[in-house]
Amino acid sequence: MLIVLVHVRLKPECVEAFRTVTVANASESVKEPGIARFDVIQQNDDPTRFILVEVYRDAEAPARHKDTKHYQAWRDAVADMMAEPRISYKYLNAFPGDEGW
Repeated sequence: MLIVLVHVRLKPECVEAFRTVTVANASESVKEPGIARFDVIQQNDDPTRFILVEVYRDAEAPARHKDTKHYQAWRDAVADMMAEPRISYKYLNAFPGDEGW
């Protein structure tokens, strides 16, 4: 499994619009066979900060995800909502065990 954490900081006036389009994207993303989990979490003390938790079944799944219409629609919709560029970090699953360890 490959876990990608996407850190997002929004313009304050875009929080609700971001939530709407991001939940729509996540709802479609979890239907993809290469995605095991797709969570959208919002920071408690700063509602402009989100983390997208994307859990992929294999290393090729992120590229397949980026080829979907729902991802491309999301990417285009949120581009001007960002207060700063989003940052992603990639992880391997340490527990429970994964063949990458």
